[in-house]
Amino acid sequence: MSRPAKPALPLRDGVAASAVFCAAGPWATLAAFLVERLPRVLDWPERIARGDVVDDAGRPVANGPYRAGQRVYYWRYLATEPDVPFRERIVFQDEHLLVADKPHFLPVTPRGIYARQTLMARLRHSTGLADLIPVHRLDRETAGLVVFSVRPGERDAYHRLFRDRAVEKVYDAIAPAGDGPWPRVVRHRLAEPDTEQFLQMQVVGGEPNAETHIDLVERLDGGLARYELRPHTGARHQLRAQMNALGLPIVGDRVYPVLQPHENPPSFDAPLQLVAREIAFTDPVTGQARRFSRRLSGDSATIAPP
Repeated sequence: MSRPAKPALPLRDGVAASAVFCAAGPWATLAAFLVERLPRVLDWPERIARGDVVDDAGRPVANGPYRAGQRVYYWRYLATEPDVPFRERIVFQDEHLLVADKPHFLPVTPRGIYARQTLMARLRHSTGLADLIPVHRLDRETAGLVVFSVRPGERDAYHRLFRDRAVEKVYDAIAPAGDGPWPRVVRHRLAEPDTEQFLQMQVVGGEPNAETHIDLVERLDGGLARYELRPHTGARHQLRAQMNALGLPIVGDRVYPVLQPHENPPSFDAPLQLVAREIAFTDPVTGQARRFSRRLSGDSATIAPP
């Protein structure tokens, strides 16, 4: 006979419970183990006292003598997590997909100091869909469309769609006006350097692994222009690194051409002028032709309000 399924633990502000297995060891109490196992969380005794650490059935566990072999759960958050003051917008939703327009500065998934202030957590909280998972990535600094899978059993099909580059993606960017010729296809080999500048992708010699179709669609005041970018590959920081390699760094970029210091707390007054405007593909689950678009700002000199 199969064992009964463990009850699902509820989301808290859109954040799913994280599991920790209690390995064998010399710890006197559960709190002592958690302090050593997850030292970035500074308030384990207080969390346990509040009932914010639970067992498989969602029952609060006590900070008693340490018991190896059990699995405990907690909800990831940090007291210093920044509040991102911009809101996402749901562009489309059905039983298979949810497509959201992500604002600048909001991470897609939990990372570093962000847990509740992420697109995934916000959408899980607002929709009640605990199984929402993004099927592709978008930088925290970049705004625009992000596609989520609604049903766990369909995730792999959508992940495979993006992994196999069977998706048409269109971005808008504002950068210095270049001489062209336009449109043009640019190809580079991008690599992560093994230096302190690890955040910056570097153009290196070798077979290209990044290809983008670029067109200048509108010249703006101040020597700037609006570009349409259509990536054919998906290298990390591809659009930002390739525009910089052309001598046309995107307005508001804090990584290219010069890596700027990390801001703590972050400021939200100069967003990167890059948005994922459109995405299209043949749905691997339904066979439908899918095409989603976002609205642009009414200001011709910006694509992201401060």
